[in-house]
Amino acid sequence: MTDQPRSRRLVAAPSRLPEDSLAYALVTAAGLIADVVGGLTLTDALATLWARRPDTPPGVRGAILDLAYGTLRDYGRQDFILDQLLQNPLPEPVQSLLRVALHRLDTRPDTAHTTVDQAVEAAATLLEGKFKGVANGVLRNALRQATELRAAADADMVAEHRHPPWWIRRLKTQYPKDWRAILVAGNTHPPMALRVNSLRSSRDEVLESFADANLPVRVLANGTLILEKPVPVGRLPGFAEGCLSVQDAGAQFAAQHLDVDDGQRVLDACAAPGSKTCHILELADVELTALDTDASRTRRISENLTRLGLSATVKAADCRNLDAWWDGRPFDRILADVPCSASGVVRRNPDIKWLRRGGDIARFASQQAEILEALWRVLAPGGKMLYATCSVFAEENGEQIAAFAARHPDCRRLPIGGQLDCQYLPCTDHDGFFYALLEKAA
Repeated sequence: MTDQPRSRRLVAAPSRLPEDSLAYALVTAAGLIADVVGGLTLTDALATLWARRPDTPPGVRGAILDLAYGTLRDYGRQDFILDQLLQNPLPEPVQSLLRVALHRLDTRPDTAHTTVDQAVEAAATLLEGKFKGVANGVLRNALRQATELRAAADADMVAEHRHPPWWIRRLKTQYPKDWRAILVAGNTHPPMALRVNSLRSSRDEVLESFADANLPVRVLANGTLILEKPVPVGRLPGFAEGCLSVQDAGAQFAAQHLDVDDGQRVLDACAAPGSKTCHILELADVELTALDTDASRTRRISENLTRLGLSATVKAADCRNLDAWWDGRPFDRILADVPCSASGVVRRNPDIKWLRRGGDIARFASQQAEILEALWRVLAPGGKMLYATCSVFAEENGEQIAAFAARHPDCRRLPIGGQLDCQYLPCTDHDGFFYALLEKAA
């Protein structure tokens, strides 16, 4: 993807395409992919899209999202194939339209004729239709040469693994036994995981309501519910009433590993959107302060607290700037869920793989070190701080904590599950997370 400054390339779907047509979904998803290629996050591109088209029916939204997310999970493979079929890349958003169409041809081979026909219809609405014939020829050649192209793609590192080269090499070095499994997990569709609010319902009551609604679920060892098939939250019994929250199983370990107890003073230092904040309050009656640097994101924290019937002090502040938010009273527990590469959650945010650069890891590590230093000052003697990332890279995880402990003789690393560091690698049941529990000498 481009290293140029970020720019908007969002394509307004032409009105002559029926909104419920595949062509409409293809061209709209192509606009989103073109945005990401231009350096914009998919989250921001989607926010702009829905703001422009607030009345988009749920079914149409779902089709667009499936195509956009699926194309980005497979990104890297489509460009390899297009390189075999084109002398030069086509201008955006036509190039991205072909990416989306190739993704659908690969995942829905039973509808190949329809996909090609609708992709050509979509191409006719872009750039005055100049590349309609090219799009038709490329996609038909892709079908004719499917076996040869697939074999060639499987022999290419990026096309096979759908991750950038620097990312693959880093994982090979740090996880010589697990790197392939990590890459495969990063390209899959994530499960829909739920957390039961024990203050408003019990797990048995929730399971009974799900059985009545014909929503099969299974229960993981840490209490997480995994839906057999994801559904809109509006279909979840008890969600509107605050009995449930959507939260990955790996993320649910955060509040569980923090070791909170009633009456403690607790800080969630990088809290938005508030899932971990709420989980802590569901586990213990504590005095909790939740911080985030972005005022708009702190509103998400407050909304989640309200839905679940919980209470906390929410502030928009950078946790490193103590003068802006700290009242001088130390905390018994601190959750430091620090900004990171998000390399453990790329199946939920597939644009991250391609927007990140190798040099970003050192930048995140520097920021994390600053946060740790600041928060250590506000932790009470005898208190515990849980360091957390959704990363799988050692520089942000084990290496970060080892360096911090070496700088602070008053820091004791406590075991989690018998290990000083707890690295959950992404798998079928959960995303990738890292946890380290630190105790400050009394």
